[in-house]
Amino acid sequence: MTQEERKLLFIDLCARLPYGTICEDIYGNSGILFELVLKLNSVTLKISELGSTWTTDIDKVKPYLRPLSSMTEDEISELEEYLGAEEFNCNIDGGTLEDCVSNVIDWFNAHHFDYRGLISKGLALEAPEGIYKI
Repeated sequence: MTQEERKLLFIDLCARLPYGTICEDIYGNSGILFELVLKLNSVTLKISELGSTWTTDIDKVKPYLRPLSSMTEDEISELEEYLGAEEFNCNIDGGTLEDCVSNVIDWFNAHHFDYRGLISKGLALEAPEGIYKI
């Protein structure tokens, strides 16, 4: 993993911490990410499953994310309603571009969508259907 890929994954995982993102390490262990520990030259993750926790390096873990193409019609409607708009646009009643962008990113993170293309870069795994009960 390059330094640039490590940075991209770190930025993405930081934003997903509050949303119960499921990760898998290179040994086949999977669980919910609950803490990122940043040290001078490394990033480690703490993952929990069924009461046990383990720590692993960011180079040895991949989050399970949903491709944008897996968004259902119900989710599209939910996102449109969430934004208060009939279409995906930022021209919502008195809203600002910053409000719109942050709301969309928060919604994508809460629904575990891969809006950064991490799956195609080999930095994330495609989430099996039903892994996230939303």
